[in-house]
Amino acid sequence: MTQWTMRSTLKSALAATIAVPMVALSAVMAKADTESVTFTLVNGTSSTMTHFYASPPSTSSWEEDILGVDVLNPGESVDITIDDGREDCTYDFMARFSDGSDSVSSGTICGGETYTYTD
Repeated sequence: MTQWTMRSTLKSALAATIAVPMVALSAVMAKADTESVTFTLVNGTSSTMTHFYASPPSTSSWEEDILGVDVLNPGESVDITIDDGREDCTYDFMARFSDGSDSVSSGTICGGETYTYTD
């Protein structure tokens, strides 16, 4: 191996050693630039909302039930925050009600909106 090649290899190794943390730092900074989305969910139906799901349209399954053990009675509202690191504001929603019905819809929520389910 020539002296130039060794230096070049050492420079490449040093550059790679520096580049890896920079890539990781870039990923962290990109994550920090994304904001959580907060919106008001309103149950304008005559049935109790027992489950509420929000998932990116690119997924084929629902995320966790956002209401958890809580329910949303008719006429009630709740502020919901989604902090999934996405920069896109489009979501698929599914609400499940105590009468056995489900309502699936899509919406764009970038923050501050009110999303209302009605009969």
